[in-house]
Amino acid sequence: MDGRDWNLFLQPYEQAVEELKVKLKTMRVELKMREAYAPIEFVTGRVKKVSSILEKARRLSVPADQLEKGIEDIAGIRIMCQFVDDIHRVAGFIRIRKDLKLVYEKDYITNYKDSGYRSYHMIVEYPVQTALGQKFVLAEIQIRTLAMNFWATIEHSLNYKYKESLPDDVRERLKKAAEAAFLLDTEMSSIRHEILDAQRDFEERSNVVSTVLSAIQDLYFYHRVREAAQFQMKFNELFEQEDLYGLKQLSVDIEAAILRAKKGNNPG
Repeated sequence: MDGRDWNLFLQPYEQAVEELKVKLKTMRVELKMREAYAPIEFVTGRVKKVSSILEKARRLSVPADQLEKGIEDIAGIRIMCQFVDDIHRVAGFIRIRKDLKLVYEKDYITNYKDSGYRSYHMIVEYPVQTALGQKFVLAEIQIRTLAMNFWATIEHSLNYKYKESLPDDVRERLKKAAEAAFLLDTEMSSIRHEILDAQRDFEERSNVVSTVLSAIQDLYFYHRVREAAQFQMKFNELFEQEDLYGLKQLSVDIEAAILRAKKGNNPG
């Protein structure tokens, strides 16, 4: 091990991970606002531990002074998607970004590894602003479905336990598990429209309920206690009946009541 200051060495990578996480989460929010559905389920990130960097450098024969170029995943971002099709869509969004440079891509979904590992990898170069100026760092963005991620997490743990030398029976069982995980992804994709419709319905109902309850509280603010109580009773009835159309109409009626209350409080 060399005598470098590892905290200082890793700081730009930590900054890159935090900034990329924020940007990708913001992209998720924007897509959901535009389309009522986001191909990104959630985003995580990590900086590789020093021990893992050194182990990988030894395995790949990367000299100590070449770590920044030779180890491409010191900064790692993981994007989870619901469906396989979403993975390729998210990759498309990343390709056209102007705040990073795509170095290359590795499609382990179409060309999955012998172990059964499936994921989509994008190596990017990201500019970080440091106290000494701009610094470009490499980061690996992995895009997976939840099923792929579950399998990969288990495989990673087993490889750590067996020091990359999995027993043959464990290796075979992992391959079968990978096939089962991909079959699950395939089945979910086949009923994608039904799943998305159900999610949108749930989201719409949640939003209407929140809007109605917030508006009822506004009526209390304007001291329309009796009117607010009546609306609350009506809400309880419609909510129990799961009457979405009725809840939407109730929201309109409450907004009209709030407007009347505002006018009543501002006679001038």
